Amino acid sequence: MRGPLCILAGAGTGKTTTITRRIAWQVASGAFPPQQIVAVTFTGKAAGELRARLGALGVEGVRASTFHSAALALLRHFQGDPGRILATKALLLRRIGNTLPGAFRFRPAGDLATEIEWAKNRRLTPETYDDALGDREPPLPRDLMGRVFSEYERRKAAEGLLDFEDLLERTVRLLEEDEEARAGVHERWRAFTVDEYQDVNLLQQALLDLWLGERDELCAVGDDYQAIYGFTGASAGWLLALPQRFPHARVVQLERSYRSTSQVLELANRLVPRLAGSAKTLAPTLPDGPEPVVGPGLDVAAHVRQLHADGLPLEEMAVLVRTNARTSEFEEAFHDAAIPFQGASMLARDAARQLLKALHGRRGPAAEIVRQLAVRQGLLSEVPDKLGEREQTRQADLARLVRLAEEFPGEADGFVDLLHERFGESAGRGVHLLTLHRAKGLEWEAVLLPRVEEGELPVRRGDVEEERRLFYVGLTRAKRHLLVTWEGRPSRFLDELGVRAAAPPLPKRERPVLEQTPAVQALREWRLARARADEVPAYVVFNDRTLAELAARTPRTIAELAAVPGIGPAKLERYGPELLARLADLAA
Repeated sequence: MRGPLCILAGAGTGKTTTITRRIAWQVASGAFPPQQIVAVTFTGKAAGELRARLGALGVEGVRASTFHSAALALLRHFQGDPGRILATKALLLRRIGNTLPGAFRFRPAGDLATEIEWAKNRRLTPETYDDALGDREPPLPRDLMGRVFSEYERRKAAEGLLDFEDLLERTVRLLEEDEEARAGVHERWRAFTVDEYQDVNLLQQALLDLWLGERDELCAVGDDYQAIYGFTGASAGWLLALPQRFPHARVVQLERSYRSTSQVLELANRLVPRLAGSAKTLAPTLPDGPEPVVGPGLDVAAHVRQLHADGLPLEEMAVLVRTNARTSEFEEAFHDAAIPFQGASMLARDAARQLLKALHGRRGPAAEIVRQLAVRQGLLSEVPDKLGEREQTRQADLARLVRLAEEFPGEADGFVDLLHERFGESAGRGVHLLTLHRAKGLEWEAVLLPRVEEGELPVRRGDVEEERRLFYVGLTRAKRHLLVTWEGRPSRFLDELGVRAAAPPLPKRERPVLEQTPAVQALREWRLARARADEVPAYVVFNDRTLAELAARTPRTIAELAAVPGIGPAKLERYGPELLARLADLAA
């Protein structure tokens, strides 16, 4: 139980059991007293689980904590209280964001925080940030993002605040510059276990190197197949390179899965040849289960209802999507199907929060007011790929809010009530609805993966290798039931699974090829011009299905126009006379 150890632990293979028993044996064998052992992980919840597991094995006194908690303890020990720590960067960055020009001031503070964390995890400063960007696309223009970074650091220092990266950086500098402090750490902490080692970044690795010094008492545990946080600066390279750093290190692979059936694992293992890294093929230990359901155009809500009717609790099911922008689609579908859900809500995201705040006390037609507010908050008619994920989510939410308001015939206050009714969560019960990133480390009896298609998984402009690992993470969350489906162009990852991925057939009323109809083409040109004038996406004016209905019916009166699906009272009032005139021109 001495010396360097690299544990490559596949999904569901019992790594927490393995490392807690190893630590317990280190204590029981007398290799190290518990006070000299440090077990590091990435969340307070995971650290608490380690402590609970060790306690159940009769081991007390081991420091089980996050990197940040351990760093804070050292700063307090050697330098006293370092100051007030920011629980989140978002509030400070929101205030800075409010000073940005034009629609930039509505960019999500979360995107700005992620960019600053990316820089600080690489030990960059506002002065070195721009030179280190390379071809990276920040959420704001480079010069503007650099100014935000600089202003963030200035305000933080002026208010005597530290963020979590500062805790690590200060501790690194303390140990680099203070030989006595470094010797004290080496005397106090002698053996280290680092969980989820594939998620370590440069700043964390620098701190770990200083803790270790010239010693080799390191147990690194992780799975390079689940390395999905490269966008924050994390790298599985530290994990995979451990045997080169310590040539005498033992390497152990955990491949026996205690989570998933052979049917689930057989499908997930098909990705293994394309995952690179250290080859691991998960082997089942559980009884057989049902075959995964894989196919185009599958009804997720109907599948959930069937599983529930067969006796599976809703809380044992999860729908996993690539981005937050997609969750609201299923929030609507589950509401319409009377299926309780938890874990996501459009009302908690930037677009709806700001819009609801602006709607407070406003009187007048919901459609008109919501459209005005959305445009004021920077709604784009076309969303470029280079925007950060949170901003793409915000744009999608703004467009959805405008569409919902267009379909709502009442006043603004009634629209607010509708949103709360439609998107309010079912407090702590129901189907879990969350992103693939948030699902890491969790598991459910049934996992449903919709929208496995190009542009969604892999997401546009994403790192394809990391996106493939993200898909693998999604597949391996399932214990017994797994559904994979898509609607648009099938993902390249489906080919790698050996799935013959034909695009789903369109409903009959969507079958017309709209470009081949001169009337529809003319209506599209009108729609585009109107969308540009209103500064909204074209589909917010009318979707393609409504244009096809207009071309087929050629309504001549307001009453006939009102009977066309997709034209509610607000759109009738806004576009009616202009649209009837255009249709009359086409009929002439």
